[in-house]
Amino acid sequence: MAKSGGGGRRSSEETRERLIGAATEVLREEGYAGASARAIAARAEANSALVFYHFGGVDRLLLAALDRSSAERMAMYRELVAEARTLEELVEAATRIYRTDLERGYITEFSELVAAAVTKPELREEIRDRAEPWIAFIEHEWERVVGGSALGRLLPAREVAYGAITFYLGVNLFSVLDEDRSRTEGVFELAGRLAPRARLLTLRLPRRDRGGGGDGGAVEP
Repeated sequence: MAKSGGGGRRSSEETRERLIGAATEVLREEGYAGASARAIAARAEANSALVFYHFGGVDRLLLAALDRSSAERMAMYRELVAEARTLEELVEAATRIYRTDLERGYITEFSELVAAAVTKPELREEIRDRAEPWIAFIEHEWERVVGGSALGRLLPAREVAYGAITFYLGVNLFSVLDEDRSRTEGVFELAGRLAPRARLLTLRLPRRDRGGGGDGGAVEP
């Protein structure tokens, strides 16, 4: 009996994972409008009733798919951005993130659910909650690289994070019109040209000894 029960649990987990994978594919390829229980179940080679059995509905399944891809992205991008020590390297990392997200369909996945939230208020809080870790991630990395500098004071980390998320969503909408990506790539090229020119603004001020014993040295970003 125990063996049979274990096999049943594995089968249930496998079905759940297939449904999440299928939901991801359908959302990226067909958009939110095409992500019906029937379409997802057909892609997963499962009964559409299992969408409701395992997740309670299509929206909960799509959010589970977003959670999985978000976890994958966060692990991958934390490692990538951790290597950045200068503003130029931070811009470089952001460019790589954009290109990876666009090529793998991550941007589409998130943006389709944001668009759905316009007419489905019940999705708004769910999407906001899932955007918050990314805002915190951007805020942390900006502060780590340029915090304490003139540029860091001019462009506070929280506002930079909000701007980055707004740009991220806008890029996906604009990519429909910008089929060869030249205009969007131009924005990143501009940021890449400006970053070295802002180098002086990223130098942190010398620290002063609280006891008045010395000024200390400048801290590189």
